[in-house]
Amino acid sequence: MKILVIGESCKDVFNYGRCTRLCPEAPVPVFNPVRTVENPGMAMNVQRNIQALGADANIHTNSNWQNITKTRFIDLRSNHMFMRLDQGDESYGRSKLKLIKFSKYDSVVISDYNKGFLSEDDIEYVTSKHDVVFLDTKKRLGAWCEKARFIKINEEEYRRTKDSLSEEMIKKLIVTLGPKGCRYNEVLYPVSEVEVKDTSGAGDTFVSALSVKYTETGDIEKSIEFANQCASVVVQKRGVGTT
Repeated sequence: MKILVIGESCKDVFNYGRCTRLCPEAPVPVFNPVRTVENPGMAMNVQRNIQALGADANIHTNSNWQNITKTRFIDLRSNHMFMRLDQGDESYGRSKLKLIKFSKYDSVVISDYNKGFLSEDDIEYVTSKHDVVFLDTKKRLGAWCEKARFIKINEEEYRRTKDSLSEEMIKKLIVTLGPKGCRYNEVLYPVSEVEVKDTSGAGDTFVSALSVKYTETGDIEKSIEFANQCASVVVQKRGVGTT
C-alpha cells in the first residue's frame, strides 16, 4: 500500500513549563520553561501518522518547512495553552504538481491548510489525476473539489461552506464533531468518552487513519470507525502525536 500526501508543512514546537506568579509590570503570567518538544507538523504530521499505521507514505510539501514554526507555550500542570506563536506563515511558497506520477500510488491525501501552497486549481488537478483522493481543506468548498473521493471537514468549516455544496459533494462529506465523533451521509459515528489532553493534530490523525483503512479495505464505514478510534487515542496525549 502506497499513499501520497500533498500539502504544506511546518515545525511544531511545544514549550512546556510552569506558571506560578504574575508579572509585576503587567497582568500576565510568568512562564518558566521546563522542556521543549519539536516534531514535523501539518502535512508531515499526516505522513507520520500514515507511516505509524504501517503504510508507505511519500510527501509533496514545501522544502523550507523547518523554517516555519508554530510554537506553543503550555502549562505542565493544567495543560493550558497560554499562547501560540506562528513564524514564517507567509513563506510556504507554491506547489509544483506536474512532475508527480500519480499512478504509483494507491491513494492520495490532500492536507490543505489554505496557506497558499495549494490553489483550488491545484486541488482540482490532483483529483483529476487519481480516483481515490481524500481531501482535508480549510478552503470554502466549491465545484473544484467535486472529484475528490471523500472530503473531511470539521463542524465549524461545514457551517461556513454548507451553502456552496452540491448534492454530489454532500454525499462525500465526512464532518468531524470533536467529542461527538463524526457524521457521514446523515449517520452519526460516535466515539467513547475519553480524557482529552490535547486536540492538536487530531484531524491529521483522523484523515490519516481514514485513508489507510479505506485504501486497505474499500469500506468507508469501517474506515470511519477506525479513524474515530485513532483520533480518540491521540487526544489523550500531549502535543501532536501518532497512534
